[in-house]
Amino acid sequence: MLMHFIVQFKNKLISILPGLIISIIIAAISLYLARFVPKLGAATVAIFLGLILGNLFLGKKVFQSGYKYSESSLLTYSIILLGATISVSTIAQIGVSGVAFIIIQMIVTILAVLYIGKKLGFNRSFSFMMAGGNAVCGSSAITAISPVVNANDKDRSMSIAIVNVTGIVLMFVLPGIGKILYDYETLHTSALLGGVLQSIGQVVAGGAMVNDGVKDLATIFKIVRIIFLVVVVLAFGYFYHKSSKEVISEEEGALKAKKIVVPWYVIGFFVMFGLFSFHLISPSVSHVFKVISGYLEVIALAAIGLRINIRELIKQGKKLTIYALCVGIVQIVCALILLSFIFKL
Repeated sequence: MLMHFIVQFKNKLISILPGLIISIIIAAISLYLARFVPKLGAATVAIFLGLILGNLFLGKKVFQSGYKYSESSLLTYSIILLGATISVSTIAQIGVSGVAFIIIQMIVTILAVLYIGKKLGFNRSFSFMMAGGNAVCGSSAITAISPVVNANDKDRSMSIAIVNVTGIVLMFVLPGIGKILYDYETLHTSALLGGVLQSIGQVVAGGAMVNDGVKDLATIFKIVRIIFLVVVVLAFGYFYHKSSKEVISEEEGALKAKKIVVPWYVIGFFVMFGLFSFHLISPSVSHVFKVISGYLEVIALAAIGLRINIRELIKQGKKLTIYALCVGIVQIVCALILLSFIFKL
């Protein structure tokens, strides 16, 4: 038993080490270069440096496991540690208005994505996964939704790819909109990024392109969206089977409900958040966590850049491109309209 675990751990380590080392090296270079371009910051430098090098000569298969580990695992650790730097007073910054913004934005996104998908002729399972992925939390939402809408592997993989492509494009577009419309005012820019971007990694990356304040608050907006994951999955399962006139047994429904898992980093974030809010984590320890979180974030963002395949972005089909473009436009327009009413400058 122990030997089996050791062998598995060794194999896992060997598979992730090359990509992890590359991600760390690029992060270190980015931290150094950021001294000369402080307005860009290490996070932005890491993404662009990773993007360039990954598409030139560092996109080899041997590195991919390490890149994926750096992007997903290290970023989740960074988010958990971020919870130890945020208190109740910070969460209160988004208030009831912030939660209302998130709920309305999610509902409009879901309805719009389902409508556009129907008009473009996509099957219902695919449209439901696209709706959840864009409205809630990207790949994690799609993975949770796929069992309750009877999705096949091809549709699931394609929806994950398209949602991520949309998020990558918006990750670069939204900070520019935030500058033009809000001059990087923290609340509005954070709500825009946290309320629209598809994955938590894209929110962190987009926010980091602006400043730490926007990055932290945008992450909170995003986590509020993720909290609604269970509600969205249950609702999708109900409406999918109701509209398709499928009859599922009580046992089958219970089994599918058990497959809905709240991302563990959300739980970790709130545990750390609670400890810091009740002064069980001292300010000095909180500062250490923030520094470590920052380093992990830069490594993860370097990996995100390294994993972006420009050729794959170009290769997406015309109809899928139209779908992604329409969804992105709807999300941005809806967010801007809501922000003009809910958070008045």
